[in-house]
Amino acid sequence: MITAELTVIPIGTSDTSLSKYVAVAVSTLDKMGMKYQINGVGTLIETENAEKLFDAVKAVHEAIFNEGAKRVSTHVKIDDRRDVEKTMEEKVKSVKEKL
Repeated sequence: MITAELTVIPIGTSDTSLSKYVAVAVSTLDKMGMKYQINGVGTLIETENAEKLFDAVKAVHEAIFNEGAKRVSTHVKIDDRRDVEKTMEEKVKSVKEKL
């Protein structure tokens, strides 16, 4: 199971608000059928396939340009665990149980 943290930063926009770009990114993930969770500084994506993840990252990156950004900085952190399947929710639950 792959969990990835995706942060896409549009640069060269006319406004400091980024919510319209986040909405475009999330809409792109929805169209691709990706499982995700948004948070205040990025988006977690879950998939069983690295190719699907990279396709989704590319699609989101391009969608931000299509929304009018002049420059886009995309950051991806990948946790690819292959010994057991752990969902995003299970990972959080495991930490909470230890608190």
